[in-house]
Amino acid sequence: MSVSTRPESGRTSGGRPAWSVAELLHHLGDVPADRVRLVPTPGLASERDLIAANEAGDGLFELVDGVLVEKAMGFEESRWAYVLGLYIGIFLQSHDLGAVVGADGMVKLASGLVRLPDLSFISWARYPRGRRRRGTAPAVVPDLAVEILSRSNTKREMERKLGEYFAAGVRLAWVVDPRRREVRVFTSPTDPVVLTAADVLDGGDVLPGFRLPLAEWFEQAERDGPAGR
Repeated sequence: MSVSTRPESGRTSGGRPAWSVAELLHHLGDVPADRVRLVPTPGLASERDLIAANEAGDGLFELVDGVLVEKAMGFEESRWAYVLGLYIGIFLQSHDLGAVVGADGMVKLASGLVRLPDLSFISWARYPRGRRRRGTAPAVVPDLAVEILSRSNTKREMERKLGEYFAAGVRLAWVVDPRRREVRVFTSPTDPVVLTAADVLDGGDVLPGFRLPLAEWFEQAERDGPAGR
């Protein structure tokens, strides 16, 4: 399955993709127009443009087929990811399997495709070696990619992301819906296992031995004051 083929809508005289706005948004997964940057011109953005946009502090952006797309994430979604990262981080202190990376950790999945999962686990076998220039997007595929759904995430956008993740070599993906209080566990781009607060999240072959009661995670992520008040 190709996950980065541009729409067949013709080309300009310079060979650039001749997208209409509707075709562009559909190609990106029906994302809302206010998440797509028009500068640089869609189809012509580079990794250098991506790094500059993310370092400017005006939001977090992903690079998709030469287009800068703002990442959909807010205060609550960030908290859900952070709490999960704490649980995984504590587990890794006694199980030295790899490292956890947050939402600003860019990962280059393919040429022209840089994603920012809300949380990633990268095993030591895949972790990039050596010194890296600040702000770069290493060509590394996470073992686990976690996406916390925001209101502006669309069904097609998430289907596209999952296709990209597994085509690149991601082994496990968790798609979390805070409003429904459920986690969809993917070991392939389709046919997830749906877990609720009554279930336990298992790390499978990616994080062997990791087990997290979802009720505990949900309670910590949803707290709005001191315990026992």
